[in-house]
Amino acid sequence: MKQQERLRDGDYEALANLRYRIRRFRQFSAKEAHRLGLTAPQHQALLAIKGQPAGKKMSARMLAERLLMDRKTADGLVQELIDKAYIDVGPAAAGPGKQFLRLTDKAEAVLDRLASAHLFEIRKMAPELMQALRVLQDRQNMQRIAWMQ
Repeated sequence: MKQQERLRDGDYEALANLRYRIRRFRQFSAKEAHRLGLTAPQHQALLAIKGQPAGKKMSARMLAERLLMDRKTADGLVQELIDKAYIDVGPAAAGPGKQFLRLTDKAEAVLDRLASAHLFEIRKMAPELMQALRVLQDRQNMQRIAWMQ
């Protein structure tokens, strides 16, 4: 097998551009959430709960996994959201002691506003993101072809 080729300046530029666009989006998202009275992690938690596939219930353990945080941090986040009346906790059908997280009407309303703003921003940023990804994908395809020869 051939040794992997060194990255070109254009590859570094594409990686840097992609990371920059991601940081810009995260900053936008945090500002929008803050404007509506949420922290970025609170917004991400509400979105994770809302984004569960139909028929699936979100537990605190699952939320910790989805948000890439430890269980203790997730439990604190859940309590914050309960205290602010964004979520409530109900019994799960799986058995006693199991609980799942539900969004309140207040959470649904704030998520609707945030989702609209986020979709608009993503659509605005899409060409730049897609260009950075295309450059990186083209590089991967070229390496794969060179390896096969």
